[in-house]
Amino acid sequence: GRMKGSGEIVDLKKQLANLATDVLDGKVERGTAAVVNQIINTRARLLEVERKIKETEELEARLEALEAVLKARRTA
Repeated sequence: GRMKGSGEIVDLKKQLANLATDVLDGKVERGTAAVVNQIINTRARLLEVERKIKETEELEARLEALEAVLKARRTA
């Protein structure tokens, strides 16, 4: 759930911080770092897409439940 996503975000932040340090220390070439940064950015966007999908599914379920209640009240 939420912890998984936030844990992944923490990991991405750590990776970015480590990447920045490694570039500044000369351990990673700038070109390599740029590609790794793009991959990390893509992973971050995927997390956001997953979050939006989950949120939409939860809202759909809540809406269906509300519609069922309203239908039951109308027929009662």
